Amino acid sequence: ALGSGFIISTDGYIVTNNHVIEGADEITVEFFDGEEAVATVIGTDLKTDIALLKVAVKRPLTAVPFGDSDHARVGEWVMAVGNPLGQGFSVSAGIISARNRALRGTYDDFIQTDASINRGNSGGPMFNLAGEVIGINTAIFSPSGGSVGIGFAIPANLARPIIEQLQTFGKARRGWLGVRIQSVTDEIAQSLGMEKATGALVASVTKDGPAEKYNIKVGDVILKFDNKVVGEMRRLPRIVAETTVGKAVNVDVWRKGKPFRLQITLGEFPEDDAKLASVAPAQKQETAKALTIG
Repeated sequence: ALGSGFIISTDGYIVTNNHVIEGADEITVEFFDGEEAVATVIGTDLKTDIALLKVAVKRPLTAVPFGDSDHARVGEWVMAVGNPLGQGFSVSAGIISARNRALRGTYDDFIQTDASINRGNSGGPMFNLAGEVIGINTAIFSPSGGSVGIGFAIPANLARPIIEQLQTFGKARRGWLGVRIQSVTDEIAQSLGMEKATGALVASVTKDGPAEKYNIKVGDVILKFDNKVVGEMRRLPRIVAETTVGKAVNVDVWRKGKPFRLQITLGEFPEDDAKLASVAPAQKQETAKALTIG
């Protein structure tokens, strides 16, 4: 039960993965100088696998800054810090192998790297050459269970809004539109009179959701949301989720052979509270976990 994490504020806030601390009754944080402290869980988000912890501090801690992960490019050097296989405060280096990788989740947008990431690295920081955290090391593809050069990190620009919400509300608050969507194929685009396949096709509309209230219809193709282009279907859920709950946004759709603009006030994704409530009792077990701050 080992993992990694990193300090984001001088007063003791620490970021790690949810799966690192999930089910733990006690979480112990070990710092580089050997000092240990018991951490409190401030909030977790299952969908992005992020957890925010807090330790009581007797002195200001040294925090690491976040960088702009959108500026990271394939081929750039990165460094992963963590606790691989229990070997604490280890550093590995590599390059960014790919961007925008999707594994299983709705909001996946992983950075792929060949820097060595093994069990125990989860939750640790991925640094760029400027010493900024641009990712949270989270997962690997491996037939053996060890690093084979295919590791994944949550990009900083996806993680930061979630971390801020966990700090403020104790949970993630995501925008909610209330639609089910599917990809726009070339055949669908042609049948709808579109010049090219783009956007997200509305397959169904949730009853009493924001989309129904503000007149989004089945068969609409959402082209832009809050003035952000929806180039492909999988981009829309992340755009919606990252938009502030209660914000009035423009939604550009393709309807009956021509563009059409709607204005919608975004709701709050309703399943988060129910899911957290149903999971919490099952997580109660006699488990202690250790976290190494690299």
